[in-house]
Amino acid sequence: MLKVLLVSDSLGSGGAQRQMVSLGIGLKEKGIDVSFLVYHNLNFFKDDLITNDIPVFYINEQNKLKRVLKLRKFIRSGDFDVVQSFLEPVNFACTLASFPTRNWKLIVGERSADPKILKSFKRKAFRWFHLMADYVVSNSHENIKILKRVSPFLSSKKCKVIYNIIDFRLWKAEKDFQFMQNGVVNIAVAASHQYLKNSIGLIKALNKLNPNELSMLKINWYGDESSDSSLKDAKELVRKSNLDNVIVFHNATKQIHHRMADVDVVALFSLYEGLPNAICEGMSLGKVVMSSSVSDVPLLLGKSKYLLFDPSEILEIVKVLKILTKMSKEEMSTLGHNNYNKAKDLFDKETNINKYLKLYK
Repeated sequence: MLKVLLVSDSLGSGGAQRQMVSLGIGLKEKGIDVSFLVYHNLNFFKDDLITNDIPVFYINEQNKLKRVLKLRKFIRSGDFDVVQSFLEPVNFACTLASFPTRNWKLIVGERSADPKILKSFKRKAFRWFHLMADYVVSNSHENIKILKRVSPFLSSKKCKVIYNIIDFRLWKAEKDFQFMQNGVVNIAVAASHQYLKNSIGLIKALNKLNPNELSMLKINWYGDESSDSSLKDAKELVRKSNLDNVIVFHNATKQIHHRMADVDVVALFSLYEGLPNAICEGMSLGKVVMSSSVSDVPLLLGKSKYLLFDPSEILEIVKVLKILTKMSKEEMSTLGHNNYNKAKDLFDKETNINKYLKLYK
């Protein structure tokens, strides 16, 4: 039986962790011996793994050097066939674990199309070590473009794009869903509270709408608070702007698919992303999508590219919000149907799990 170890920083509520857990569960369903290794005690997705009888191992070490050494010891003593890592520091640690030799396949994951990578020596150096991996898997073509600029000697044959995994048994569109109930455009945002997710930009855009337009919008934002003060600042700006009836912030929830299923529009305002889960999931639910023009999102939206915007330009966000307030129920239904069909082609769980298995074998 193939023995696979998936390594990440934690089982927190982030997009990379969500995809890693989806991958692990998919592999388990195919009879693969899969386990997880993490070093931060954040357990948003732990119950999902327990339910599927997938073991989780923890490296409880605050000292970064000692942590890397403990990760190395665990990996080298585990008799794994495949080690797959997600996120920058984890990729680096798993690569170091392969020195001087290894007898397992090493697959490192690229999940961010942050342009700042190109200006950071440390972040570029992390990626130079990708030369030691068997494959580098990203969930966007944009991320691979950045990677090739950082590490031009990395073989194109090693670089693979596998889009996000969506389980359509859970994320399925309701055929009889009624858009714009009560004449209100309900919008869901699923993103952690960080400055890069751009809640401040959204609020500033809302401030430029007239009262009638504001009365047609209801926005619910779901996400965990980060170490920065973005959530505090956003709530304060909402209060000062008297927008409490327009936008509400919530904690991250495991019931996010139900929250998204009840809305008309799924939105993203990030300054940069890899391939955002929320957009993939919104498309899978047959929702209208408005989004920052980041990563591969322009490739995904096709006929609804007029709902894209530059997240650093407040007036562009305003323009798209105005378009939503003028959109008919029929237009929304057509866009949602188109998004669902595109999602079925790109994010199918069975298809994408098999792409990973092809790399493993």
